[in-house]
Amino acid sequence: MRILAFETSCDETSCAVIENGRSILSNIISTQVPIHKKFGGVVPEVASRHHIEDVLPVAIEALEKASCTWNDIDAVAVTKGPGLVGALLVGVSAAKSVAWALDKPLIGVNHMEGHIFANLLQYPDLEPPFLALVVSGGHTMLVEVKGYNEFNLMGQTRDDAAGEAFDKIARIMGYPYPGGPYIDKLAQKGNPEAIHFPVAMHGNHELDFSFSGLKSAVINYLNTAKMKKIEISHENVAASFQKAVISALVEKTEAALKISKQKTLVLAGGVAANSGIRKELTRVCNEMNIRFCYPESVLCTDNGAMIGCRAYYMAKEGLYSKWNLNANPGLGFCGEDK
Repeated sequence: MRILAFETSCDETSCAVIENGRSILSNIISTQVPIHKKFGGVVPEVASRHHIEDVLPVAIEALEKASCTWNDIDAVAVTKGPGLVGALLVGVSAAKSVAWALDKPLIGVNHMEGHIFANLLQYPDLEPPFLALVVSGGHTMLVEVKGYNEFNLMGQTRDDAAGEAFDKIARIMGYPYPGGPYIDKLAQKGNPEAIHFPVAMHGNHELDFSFSGLKSAVINYLNTAKMKKIEISHENVAASFQKAVISALVEKTEAALKISKQKTLVLAGGVAANSGIRKELTRVCNEMNIRFCYPESVLCTDNGAMIGCRAYYMAKEGLYSKWNLNANPGLGFCGEDK
């Protein structure tokens, strides 16, 4: 079964051809990072316009690289949400048009479920059940994946996502969008014990996260130092900030592993590329005798391959979409609206 998958939830226009769920025949990504960098973040209207320009050429390139024609496609998949509404609409409209023209089934995919399934592309032997920690620019959550189409949301952020906090702190410190990689590189050179930043919801029994207080604490530290004309070590700030984020992620993940009794942990989302998070979770999983999986960097970012993989397992159970499928920017996990 070959699936043509569209992903346009934010600032990446991506199309991929996935065969039998696990084999990537092509995964084309057209990024808009250079365009949005000058604005310090993604401008929704600009992103939508570029998706309109790129979506068909990217789809054609994906088919060519996969050595396929339109008629070789068995189903069409697309991210239906969450994300930027204008960006999502471009992908949904394109996918519906293709599916209608080819008379093929249409599959609307939850973007966050797609991120989790990126690990199935990285590890051919990986199967549910397992625990997933999803860390991205818009979401931070712990999900117990009981089956290919059965999920249990165990905890999520109550305010800002970890990835949003990384980008905001980087921007305040003068680094361009996306700021997460800059923080990661600086942190490797700094002292994580130099500054004490708070870890929200530390020590309680809930599995939710909160990063707004941490973000405010770092901004206040930077502003106070600037007003007092105190020299700031960007390396120490980044290392101390990253330590606080990782502490929160590790604490809740370790608790979720004990509660769920799962023996495999997968890391997913754009922030899954962070070296500090990978290193600390590797240590914890080794101590707990837990298998730890995370995708390569290209599968951490928004991409069509992860959407195609998720769609395959939906198709196996007949979970197709109707022709009135629409973009849902506030789509919650497991299909629930916020």
